[in-house]
Amino acid sequence: MQLWQILATFLLLGALSGCSGRPDPVSAPATVAKPQDGTESEAKRSEQVPLSQQRLLTMQREWHGVPYRLGGMSKRGVDCSGFVSLTYRRLSDIMLPRTVDEQRKLGFAVKKSQLKVGDLLFFKTGWSSRHVGIYIGNNEFMHASTSQGVMISSLDNSYWKQKYWQARRLL
Repeated sequence: MQLWQILATFLLLGALSGCSGRPDPVSAPATVAKPQDGTESEAKRSEQVPLSQQRLLTMQREWHGVPYRLGGMSKRGVDCSGFVSLTYRRLSDIMLPRTVDEQRKLGFAVKKSQLKVGDLLFFKTGWSSRHVGIYIGNNEFMHASTSQGVMISSLDNSYWKQKYWQARRLL
């Protein structure tokens, strides 16, 4: 195998290893989410505004069909972690990290049977690929799909059921 083929292969694997790339510049929000280390008090968490199903569905309708674009953060194209980050920033004034790997370190783990609206859902979609969406209730989640753009999917779908990895609660 030639050197350029090896480099091209590693670049492709790197691009596919996460759902996002370089973020588009945005201004700083009021709150920055940080990895949960167990020191944040329950009172502090309760001060943050939870995401309601209605507000999430309004955001999803506004972004429905926006195409998937790796590293995207606009209506010209958005990736899964970008859509999650934009949603939290807009609806809760919380700035989330830009990649799936960083987002999965936030909040605290939640059992699938105890999901609440606004929980982050994580999926292992390939050997090193990860995907993230936001739970909206009724066993459904909103996300930026690589094939269909921003949409709602069911956790009962055989593909997502097989790829489900973990859930995290931020608020």
